Amino acid sequence: MHEYIERNTLDLRYQGYRLRDRDREARLLADIVYRGIEEPLQGVDTGNARVLLNGFRRFRCAEKLHLECVPYISLGKEEADGILQLVQGRQEQGLSILEQAKFVEELLTVHGMSPAEVAQSLGRSKGWVSMRRGLLDAVSSTVQQILFAGKFPVYCYMYTLRRFMRMNEVGQQDVEAFVRAVAGRRLSVREIDLLAEAFFRGSDSLRQGIEAGKLDWTLEYLQNVPDAQQSCNDIERRLLKDLQGVQKFMQRIMAQCGDRRLESRAFFAQANLLSGGVLTQLGPFEESMRQFHDRSRHM
Repeated sequence: MHEYIERNTLDLRYQGYRLRDRDREARLLADIVYRGIEEPLQGVDTGNARVLLNGFRRFRCAEKLHLECVPYISLGKEEADGILQLVQGRQEQGLSILEQAKFVEELLTVHGMSPAEVAQSLGRSKGWVSMRRGLLDAVSSTVQQILFAGKFPVYCYMYTLRRFMRMNEVGQQDVEAFVRAVAGRRLSVREIDLLAEAFFRGSDSLRQGIEAGKLDWTLEYLQNVPDAQQSCNDIERRLLKDLQGVQKFMQRIMAQCGDRRLESRAFFAQANLLSGGVLTQLGPFEESMRQFHDRSRHM
């Protein structure tokens, strides 16, 4: 059962652990105007403070609408227990992998839990905890602030930029420079993909243009480049189309594999066979792509 509490009694220390989304928040604000806050906020009552863990969008909407009281449910008296419940919960608005990483780091560093304790408490493997523990190590504090502020899409960071981060010549400073140049411009995933390709693999002039904020000019130039396919022969056009398809489906599959709605035994039986077949081809495929990439780069 929830209760109604005064909004200004909530401690917002974990607000920076949750990703912002201006579009979703705007839709939520409009909904609350007509229906009120239907889903209670969640936190822990530590005795010294009532610490909010879930419902920061609803809190900010209530603040904008001058709603002094909000519905609230307590997850207990210990912050660590509340965080574990939040990370473990199967809510519709479940935590992103970066939010999970932020809370896992909190459990390990502030609350003194071991990786084994966190894994056991969440019903996860030690590898699951270790992956999230190391995820933020590769993200500078500046980039973290930009991502959690909702100024750069997390999807693009995870599945576009991380592809370039695996290249030896691309360092954390390069990634930060790109994110800072593009953040807050409300670009599409396709536009960010184009700019990233130009920034990390293009000419010095393209990189300098992006760093200088000349994104419209750069995008106009890049979007006209595919017209050159008209000079390609049929075999070349088919291969370019197949390469675009492979990249698209690789990104889509990586995003879907961690979905908790995948749960039926029939699905996993078939998925295991198919994923096994994919794994047997990964090595030869990667080698072929590396050779082809080097060949195309020097043409």
